[in-house]
Amino acid sequence: MNFGKCGGALSVARATSRARGVHCNQGEFLFLVMDEDKHRIQTYYRALFRAWGPQHWWPAQSRLEVIVGAYLTQNTAWTNVEKALANLRAARVLSLKGIREISLSELERLIRPAGYFRQKAKRLKLFVAFLDERYKGSLKKLFARPTNDLREELLSLHGIGPETADSILLYAGNHPVFVVDAYTRRIIARHGILSEEASYEEIRDVFERALAPMAEAIADSSDAENQTLAAGIAGAAHPPSAMSTAKRTALTQVYNEMHGLIVGVGKNYCRKSDPSCTECPLFVFLSDGKLRLKGA
Repeated sequence: MNFGKCGGALSVARATSRARGVHCNQGEFLFLVMDEDKHRIQTYYRALFRAWGPQHWWPAQSRLEVIVGAYLTQNTAWTNVEKALANLRAARVLSLKGIREISLSELERLIRPAGYFRQKAKRLKLFVAFLDERYKGSLKKLFARPTNDLREELLSLHGIGPETADSILLYAGNHPVFVVDAYTRRIIARHGILSEEASYEEIRDVFERALAPMAEAIADSSDAENQTLAAGIAGAAHPPSAMSTAKRTALTQVYNEMHGLIVGVGKNYCRKSDPSCTECPLFVFLSDGKLRLKGA
């Protein structure tokens, strides 16, 4: 937890304690800050889900398609990933056998729209080789591993960082981990929840602690219909797919849904430049209606 953040939950905690005549040490302030952050994240989840409904992430027909997409989406927009996936489908190689047997040069050609295609082609080949060697080519055996152990294994592979590993765990393996991306960092920094310097693991921990208690209260996404804003934007919603409607635990569903909702905020409103705050469902939660921009 970063004690240096200003204007966010820490200032709220201090103001609250002073108003009540309570004098807290730093450890007690930390507890108040974490409790406030937890409440705000839960409130954001409810507000976004009421506005947009289920987002149906990850849009894919198989676990392998999720994994391939997680690799391809590194440093590029999802629209480019969709083009690359379409090429793989058309060539009938969007399968373990297909990626295993296709030549590296042909794989590079097919995924070229996703950018960094030489690196990504090698990494996809490396993943399949890893799966063959360690798990006899079985995704079922791979995802049967305990979450923490499997996460460490994935992180040891070349080209897999925390976001990619957690995307694979959550969306392909239905493991209960929260995915932190650039949109998440931007939103929590602008809303004063954590600083932009917060580590990936710190942010993940804050969200998991906040969202875990909500799990049992969240309805299965397949029981709800997508709701659309008056502007016609439904967050980052995709049509239901085999993977987005797959059976999963309530905890995994909450982490899944929150990440999709955050993507909707970042993609449509909380843009890196020229943000559209007043139209965003989270605008009411900005302190005094003011956006927190770095250096402001």
